Amino acid sequence: EATKGDTELELTPREFRLLGYFLSHQGEVVSREELLDAVWGYDTIPFTRTVDTHIAKLRKKVDRAGRSHIETVRGAGYRALV
Repeated sequence: EATKGDTELELTPREFRLLGYFLSHQGEVVSREELLDAVWGYDTIPFTRTVDTHIAKLRKKVDRAGRSHIETVRGAGYRALV
């Protein structure tokens, strides 16, 4: 279960795993490849933008009033902010 304030978030199973991974790696830069391995279970890296698409959807659900909780680190990946 994930909440935003007092409201339960309606996350897909993949979004929930993605959020959990970010929460367990707060402040760390995680690459798309690391996310594909940890959340999707890919051992080879496909040419895909699926990570970006899922993060965009997750941001819409968890961000508040213009404050993003998932930062894009250009050329490196993403970082979860507290």
